[in-house]
Amino acid sequence: MTEPGVVDQRVIAADAPQYNASIVRRIDQHASLLRVWVRFDGEPVPFEPGQYMTIGVLADGRLVQRPYSVASDPAVAGTEGYELFIRLVNGGQFTPLLWRLPEGHRMRMIGPKGKFMLEPDDDRIHIFISSGTGNAPFVSMMRARLREGQPRRAVFINGVSYADDLGYGDLLSQWQASGQYPVTYVPTVSRPNDPRNAGWTGWTGRAESVLARACNEFGLTPDNSIAYLCGNPDMILSAEQTLLARGYPEAQVRKELYWPKGKAPKGGAAPE
Repeated sequence: MTEPGVVDQRVIAADAPQYNASIVRRIDQHASLLRVWVRFDGEPVPFEPGQYMTIGVLADGRLVQRPYSVASDPAVAGTEGYELFIRLVNGGQFTPLLWRLPEGHRMRMIGPKGKFMLEPDDDRIHIFISSGTGNAPFVSMMRARLREGQPRRAVFINGVSYADDLGYGDLLSQWQASGQYPVTYVPTVSRPNDPRNAGWTGWTGRAESVLARACNEFGLTPDNSIAYLCGNPDMILSAEQTLLARGYPEAQVRKELYWPKGKAPKGGAAPE
């Protein structure tokens, strides 16, 4: 593991028998936030929106890998690859390696895994609640539903510390403005007074702290909606308590924790 602030000097293998995929595209949103597309050498592996893939490289002779929720539509896995939305974890084991990899670099990818998927034939309003990069599986779900011509009404809450951490904001805003997808997009920042958020005029507070307000403003009730939560476990547990207190049955609150409660993230699987 690299220490915070220390340049990672591990030797990354350019090729290895374990490698079965390549980075075909990367977009650096800023210095510590990345969208990366990884494609298998051969045929793509089918996945369901909401599932995750595990990617890794050989560094100093050791395979280092981490799981990430897929943000892309399963239909484009064979052409565009699997799109992953990842935050750099200073001192982490994997992300400092990933940040050094250019387009074209080979790596290992396995999966999919996970059971965080939409209920079939559900016409209730979907409350998507996420912190940081925890919004990725919801984007995958919505892209697939849109392609299938069956978008579901959604309220999309994404909480970040800084406005420039918001991912897929342009896409979600465009969907909302055009009516292409029946979504109400609610980005919120938790540090509105920080100079980095100068000019922010949207909602403020953590995702879990604005949830009650969103339920009130948009008329969300246990009778007309179902909640999906992804990201920081503290956010998830707090949001879950808010929903349970409002009468939502436990089965109506679906959860995907990015790391176990009480266990600090040691790699890139954490949303922030």
